[in-house]
Amino acid sequence: MSDQPKTDKIVNENNNLNPSEEMTGEASTAPETSYVRFDSGLTGAPPRVIVMANQKGGVGKTTTAINLGTALAAVGERVLVLDLDPQGNASTGLGIDHSQRTRSTYHVLTGDFPVEASIVPTAIPGLHIVPSSFDLSGAELELVDAPRRSFRLKDALAAFLTRGPICGTDDKPISYILIDCPPSLNLLTLNAMTAADAVLVPLQCEFFALEGLSQLMRTVNLVKSSLNRRLEIQGVVLTMFDARNNLSAQVAQDVREHFGDKVYRTVIPRNVRVSEAPSHGKPALVYDHRCAGSQAYIKLASEIIRRENALRAA
Repeated sequence: MSDQPKTDKIVNENNNLNPSEEMTGEASTAPETSYVRFDSGLTGAPPRVIVMANQKGGVGKTTTAINLGTALAAVGERVLVLDLDPQGNASTGLGIDHSQRTRSTYHVLTGDFPVEASIVPTAIPGLHIVPSSFDLSGAELELVDAPRRSFRLKDALAAFLTRGPICGTDDKPISYILIDCPPSLNLLTLNAMTAADAVLVPLQCEFFALEGLSQLMRTVNLVKSSLNRRLEIQGVVLTMFDARNNLSAQVAQDVREHFGDKVYRTVIPRNVRVSEAPSHGKPALVYDHRCAGSQAYIKLASEIIRRENALRAA
């Protein structure tokens, strides 16, 4: 059964929100606690919030989130990953043990803890994560009657940035917040899109991956018109490209003809080392930085930075 009718219903139920209500809704309160401190970037450009979204599973959303985050951190950016997938693969892929997930994105959405109280450092300098937990699988049911249910993450991030906590080993601001979404267009994904500046779409170079793309674009347009006017497609990244397969080349050509410059030049190849890395609790760039997949994510990070700089300069 398609997720689209349910997605339309959730979005349409928020159509009565006008811009002033969107901006003035109160964020959920939380108990006082010790925080991981960051410079929020208020003295310069605010961090860019980019959501990895595609309702089809197995297209490389999580792999892209953790390796792109690692690549951005490696070139000096400060990155915060939000694991919004109940499966918690981004958390596992960054080496976060389940014992370290006592505070998670679930608690951020329910208002039990603020973002800064839920952040866990990773082994990669400059890269932190708000992990996922099993509780997140029930969040959609728990939030069904909650006020501003599609704005829970947006409110939490706004409160986090407004408080402007500073510290760490340097005073460098967060430059990117990357959100890893579940393979479904549900309330969790809508919260991510409502909080985001842009959507990055990982697209597997196979025929079936194309089928759900129009559905995703429709959801993005719905969210943009009803919940988040600033939302845009940051880009489409082609993943699991197999140069030996004519179909991969045909899919890549079709996507480029349809989306034009929105498709990144960098293509992520199908790579065994990238597939092995999560089982070791490491991003591919740490597991084997010389492999073709790792090198591709470094190039993708560079391309995204250039694209973001051009947007900010415009």
